[in-house]
Amino acid sequence: MEVLWRAVSEAEPGPKWAGLFQGLWPAYHRWWLRKGEHARATYWESIKALKQYMPELVPLHEQLSDLAGGSDHAARFLSFYCPPPYLSGCSQGIWPGAKPVLVRNYDYDARAFDSILLHTAWQGRKVMGTSDGMWGLVDGMNDAGLAVSLTFGGRQIVGDGFGVPLILRYVLQTCETTAEAEKVLVRVPTHMSYNVTVVDKRRRYLTAYMAPDRPTEITHAAVATNHQSRVEWSAHARMTATVERERFLLQRLTLHVEPEEKFIGAFLKPPLYSTAFDRGFGTLFTAVYRPSKGEMELRWPKAVWPFHIDNFVEDMRVIHTPDVVRRKGA
Repeated sequence: MEVLWRAVSEAEPGPKWAGLFQGLWPAYHRWWLRKGEHARATYWESIKALKQYMPELVPLHEQLSDLAGGSDHAARFLSFYCPPPYLSGCSQGIWPGAKPVLVRNYDYDARAFDSILLHTAWQGRKVMGTSDGMWGLVDGMNDAGLAVSLTFGGRQIVGDGFGVPLILRYVLQTCETTAEAEKVLVRVPTHMSYNVTVVDKRRRYLTAYMAPDRPTEITHAAVATNHQSRVEWSAHARMTATVERERFLLQRLTLHVEPEEKFIGAFLKPPLYSTAFDRGFGTLFTAVYRPSKGEMELRWPKAVWPFHIDNFVEDMRVIHTPDVVRRKGA
């Protein structure tokens, strides 16, 4: 199957973003409504939460909602407040060498994925990263040299909070260092459990274990898969091999420091690289972030696509995936 990836740059919210929304909204709208409108937070609940926890994003939310047509449903969806639950796989790790390098695999269902690398300069801050929900991010980096990435935390509990891709957007819009990001990750509530790894250009890093029902735990872990301090959802852990992947990454960190390219290459092969596309946990891409250089790459077993935050080139690429993968909305 051929999956079309797009690299899109737009300094301020405008016609390009509106076009992306128009194309992706029907599928997202069906997903958002799958348990009915009343299962979702109201407009006023969503705006109140945004103003309380991420006030800097309120003007952006208003701009994007207007570009999306100004409907009640679009505005509520774009708040990312109390969305439907969603699960992913994913592995991420920080190269143990001298330079800060964050590498991650995103294991998810291609039918529910934007396939967009989005470059923006909203509110004067350059950010590039892998889009989710048209302005949230599953990983990304800003022009201050801060990089972030998420993995699912392996717990079934759902609570009141934000979808974590918007929390990553907020971190990159407002923070410049790992210490600043830590304060955000401790303060802003998430609706499900996620592990967020952060590294800045001085190679200061952390992994935050976020959850809706307990305080965020800040760790100095350099790797994250799909559980937190311990396995709490055994069936999901077995299906995604989270313990085996974590052990594999930790072993690489405890040995001598291997070359950067060898460390990255390990993410493109089992056990980190997943071929479980038919179960919605295939590796859709590998991302490599070098925050001290302003560089990142998207990688697949047979392709590399480089980007620079100050010299971002728009383009499209067709990536071949197993036949069982279908495009979103197909």
